[in-house]
Amino acid sequence: MASTRLFSITLLIAFSFFFLLSPSSNAHSLKACHLDQIYQLGDSISDTGNLIREPFGSTTPFAKLPYGMTFFKKATGRCSNGLLMIDYIANAAGLPLLNPYKNMDANFRHGVNFAVAGSTALSTEHLASKNIVSPVTTSSLGIQLDWMTSHFSSICYSERDCVEKLKNSLFMVGEIGGNDYNYALLQGKSIEQVMSMVPEIVQEITDAIKRVISHGAVRIIVPGNFPIGCLPIYLTAFNTNATQAYDEHRCLRRLNDFAKYHNNHLQEVIEELRKEFSHVNIVYGDYYNAYKWLLKNFAIFGFDLKWIQKSCCGIGGDYNFNLDKMCGEQDVPVCSNPNQYISWDGIHSTQRTYKLMAYRMLRKMLPELHCGV
Repeated sequence: MASTRLFSITLLIAFSFFFLLSPSSNAHSLKACHLDQIYQLGDSISDTGNLIREPFGSTTPFAKLPYGMTFFKKATGRCSNGLLMIDYIANAAGLPLLNPYKNMDANFRHGVNFAVAGSTALSTEHLASKNIVSPVTTSSLGIQLDWMTSHFSSICYSERDCVEKLKNSLFMVGEIGGNDYNYALLQGKSIEQVMSMVPEIVQEITDAIKRVISHGAVRIIVPGNFPIGCLPIYLTAFNTNATQAYDEHRCLRRLNDFAKYHNNHLQEVIEELRKEFSHVNIVYGDYYNAYKWLLKNFAIFGFDLKWIQKSCCGIGGDYNFNLDKMCGEQDVPVCSNPNQYISWDGIHSTQRTYKLMAYRMLRKMLPELHCGV
């Protein structure tokens, strides 16, 4: 009898905990902001189809199945099996999914997605001066900002007109900068060398925030970096037998410490910008802790312990990932149930992961956006 009661109490607590964290709750809704548009800058975490419309972009794995298989049943250029966080953010705001800027026939009435998979915060020329190759695209953050300026020039009659048209818009500045670090680390740079890049990358993001403010932005979300030491690509590339190299989630400590170093610098800058532009709501998007939250609570959301650090789409090794034979290439298998996996292809997350992360962050960020005030 006592054991039955204990089981019932435990089940009730678990159910209550799940309900509080469930994305079905309206607590995360952006509809209170009455947004008319969303504008996105960034990389593969948020690209909805720009890279595949660039020269040679149609030859990338993101341009074909299994990318997009779960939701769209076809590839759209999204680096996942389905929807991304920006898709769930648009949905929470009651807006259509954002069309990519490179789709010239698209409707941009409710915003534009300028993000390009593989893009960097620093220009490809600047990275090349550091002997770092940007192998995917030349469309860095500065180029995306130029696209944004060109777009606003086409829809605004004047600076004042732009301010009026954008007063009910949300700007997503990032996540960006992650690829600068990815390319550097995977091309042999030490963590110490990559740490020296943080100030200039954060400065590029700072300049981007100021530039969107100059266009009239009053609500801005600036996401930080993920705990990269938890991603299959890094767990594979920097695999070691040294147990002290890993934390309680079996993530690489030094790489996560580096990600936190970047995020701390970014948050310091955001605090300074809030003082400088007191009329603008600038909110930090905590990708790092949202991802760690999923790792900590994996069982509650039905992720399988056997696969939480393995790629759904991939082959080989401890983490089902091989940098020389990646998802989308011939004979690379796909798991039968992506909903049980956090990682889609070893670099990007599954649709379900993005959904849970997006709603977790929205619930945290909504009060800071001061909607309805």
